[in-house]
Amino acid sequence: MNKKIYPLLIAQFLSAFADNAILFTVIAMVMQSTNLASWYVPALQSVFLIAFVLLAPWVGGFADNHPKSRVLIIGNLIKAAGAGLLLCKVEPLIAYCLVGAGAAIYSPAKYGILPELAGHEFLVKANSWIEGSTILAILLGMMIGAKVADYSITWALTGTIIVFVASALITMTLPVRIFAHPMGSGSRIILFWRQIGSFFVTPRSRFAILGGSLFWAAAATLRVIIVVWAPLVLLSKNATEIAELTLFLAIGIVVGSALVPRMIPLEHLRRARIPAYLMAVFIIVLSFTDSLWSARFALFFIGVMGGMFIVPVNAALQEIGQHSIGSGSAVALQGFFQNLAMLLAVGSYTFAAAHHVEPVLAMLILGLLVFCATFLVSLHLPDNQQRSD
Repeated sequence: MNKKIYPLLIAQFLSAFADNAILFTVIAMVMQSTNLASWYVPALQSVFLIAFVLLAPWVGGFADNHPKSRVLIIGNLIKAAGAGLLLCKVEPLIAYCLVGAGAAIYSPAKYGILPELAGHEFLVKANSWIEGSTILAILLGMMIGAKVADYSITWALTGTIIVFVASALITMTLPVRIFAHPMGSGSRIILFWRQIGSFFVTPRSRFAILGGSLFWAAAATLRVIIVVWAPLVLLSKNATEIAELTLFLAIGIVVGSALVPRMIPLEHLRRARIPAYLMAVFIIVLSFTDSLWSARFALFFIGVMGGMFIVPVNAALQEIGQHSIGSGSAVALQGFFQNLAMLLAVGSYTFAAAHHVEPVLAMLILGLLVFCATFLVSLHLPDNQQRSD
C-alpha cells in the first residue's frame, strides 16, 4: 500500500469530522430555536445536496484535470467559509448550501485519488480504510460537535473552521500529480450527459451508479427521520442524545467496512446486493422498535449491512472510471445521481412531514422502498464479472 494513503486518511478524517460537527451544530441551532418548523432540518439537508446536483457537470472534470490534492484543499477552504457564514449569523440555509458546494468539489478528488495511490490490488482495501476512518470521524464529529454545540454554538463553529483548515494543511503533503483525461470540446453539460450514457452501457457500471445512489438516499432519509423519530418514540431531548443514538449506526458501518474486502471482491460485485436487502429489513425492524437498546441494535445492523454494501460499490465505480472517463469524473457522476436521489428522498420526506406523516410510518415505507429498489438496481448483474467490463 502506498504510504501516501496515510496523510490522505488523516486529512479525510479531519474533514469528515468537521462535516459532521457542523451538521450537528446546525441541528442544535434548530432544536434550540422555538420558531422553526419541523421541516427545517430536512430542508437544510436538501440545500446541502442541491450543490452536488448543480455542480456535478463541472467538479469531476476539475478534479481529473488538476492535482487532486490541491482540489481537496479548495474544497476544505470553501467548507470553512460556509462555517464562517454560520458564525456570522447568516441564514443557515444559505451558509449550509456553501458548505455543500465545498463538499461537492471535495468528493470527486477524495475518491478519485484512491486509484492513483492504491492501484487495482489494494483498491477495495483502500476504500475500506477510507470508509472506516470516515465513519470514525463521523462518530467523533457527531458526539463532540453535538456536545460543544449544546454548550456553545460559537465555540462549535469556530472549532469546525480550525479543523477544516488543519485538513487542508495536511493535504498539502500529498503528491501533486495530474492524470488528465481528454474532456472533449463543447458544453460541459452536454459532455456530462454523454458520460452518463457511456456509464450506463454495462450492468456493472450501472449497478455502481444506482447502488451508491440507493445507499445514500436511504442513509440521508433515515438520518432526518431519526431527528424527529427519536424525540417522539425514545423521548430524546437534545442533539447530544440523537448523536449518541446515531453512534450505533456509524459503528456498524465501520464494522461492515472492515469485514467486506475479503467477502465481496470486485470480481463478485453482485454479492453486494445481499447486505443491501438485509439493510432494508433492519430499517423495517427499526420502525417497530420503541425502546432505546432495541433501536441501538437495529441501527448497528443497518450500519453493518450498509458498510458491506457501499465499499465494493465505491471501489468498482472508481476502477471503472479510471479506465474510462476518469476516476474524478466517475465519482462526480455518481455524486450527481446519489445526491439527486438524496434530494428527491429527503424532499419527499420534507413534504410528508409538512403534511403530518408520522415518522414511524415514514421509516417503515423507507425500508420497503429500499428492499424493492435493491431488486431493481441489481437486475442483470452477473455474479462473476471481469474488471475489463
